[in-house]
Amino acid sequence: MGYQQYHEPRRRRDFLRGFESVIEDAIADDVDAVVHAGDLFHDRRPDLQDLQGVVAALRDLRAADIPFLAIVGNHEAKRSGQWLDLFADLDLAERLDDEPRLVGGEGDDLAIYGLDHVPESERDELEYEFADHDAARSALVAHGLFGPFDPAEWDTEHVLDSATVDFDAMLLGDNHIPGKQQVEDTWVTYPGSTERASASERADRGYNLVTVDDGDLRITRRTLETREFVFVDVELAEGEGADVVRDRVREHDHEDAVTIVTVEGEGEPISPGPIEELASEQGALIARVNDRRDLEVAEDEELEVSFADPDEAVRQRVREMGLSSAARDLDRVIRDGSIADSNVRESARRRVSGHREDGLDAFEPVPEDELPDSPIPEEAAKSDDSASGPTQEDASDADADAVASAAESASSEGDGDPSTDGTEPSDDGSETAPDESETAPVDSDASTDETTPRENDGQSSMEEYL
Repeated sequence: MGYQQYHEPRRRRDFLRGFESVIEDAIADDVDAVVHAGDLFHDRRPDLQDLQGVVAALRDLRAADIPFLAIVGNHEAKRSGQWLDLFADLDLAERLDDEPRLVGGEGDDLAIYGLDHVPESERDELEYEFADHDAARSALVAHGLFGPFDPAEWDTEHVLDSATVDFDAMLLGDNHIPGKQQVEDTWVTYPGSTERASASERADRGYNLVTVDDGDLRITRRTLETREFVFVDVELAEGEGADVVRDRVREHDHEDAVTIVTVEGEGEPISPGPIEELASEQGALIARVNDRRDLEVAEDEELEVSFADPDEAVRQRVREMGLSSAARDLDRVIRDGSIADSNVRESARRRVSGHREDGLDAFEPVPEDELPDSPIPEEAAKSDDSASGPTQEDASDADADAVASAAESASSEGDGDPSTDGTEPSDDGSETAPDESETAPVDSDASTDETTPRENDGQSSMEEYL
């Protein structure tokens, strides 16, 4: 909650509405508990209106005598107290931990444990000790990027082998793409986010329903009705241009939708502004054009830029700055919208480490007579999986300082889709969240970011903030 995607207030309301829809379904179905796997809020310091919306929904849940069980994700993690603790003090939520929280009836009960988001630098010291239980089944609720899903930063097998409890399921948060797979004898699943935090999240939004019946644990997925995203994918053949894109846009119903136009192929350059205006005229709430092609601009050709085309204005300015190849690479990481803001800092760190491993040449500014035609260097396609070695601080001072500042800005401005141009897929290269077709099949019931915690920004306590 609290994510004002594309700087549109109605999108902010959409995120709260997704949460409310799950609560309404839970009350209608009289479930035994609602479990939240972290990142309840988009920002560590949510606005009062977002707090009020969540409190109202949780009060409805409490009135129905349904507990809200949750853990802390990386978006809301603070060095001081957590919002979840405040909700617990108000008797609106319970924070899961290493003690079992039993839900369900005898013989079909489920012991639920919690593991908050843990920074990567602290995971080697975790002992995964959990109190014993005598329930029929058990589940661990955790927040992070776990294998076998991509991107993976946490070894699921190690967690399961090290845990003092044999878990039948791991109920995960952080990856917005839904999926379910089996690791050893344990079901590992992401329900996906209840709203699209980036245009790469094309699968229907929804949540998981976990049931224990006659001792058997079953996980199914239910979809939610959310604001429609209209994806217009255009492959321009040689000689084709903006007219073809406009014709493709006209083929769709854009009323009250978020329209994402993606252009690829060998066709002519296009200006995004008029295309976005066309979709808006046809009723789109938001329209974004993402031209994925690296088109060269002739030296003697004047590039007309208007305020309707701010992304191209930025790209042109980047070309003129003479940045090093490493800096241009990071420009893409931070601005191109393919990486969720919760992962920008970690992606930037990996890129700098990768360039540093290759030597310092990548950090040398580009001479004026060698300025590139495109701000996106060839190195940008390199997988983050290959980036290892020294941390960001080990890079050359000039570029490293710029990278740290830019990454912090991108991950703290409250925009899960940093460039607001709706590009996809998420988390470039190895950090690309899988398309729906790449995730394991999930039972259907509806036919059926790593961000290091920031300082507390001068907030001495939640009470003072409220």
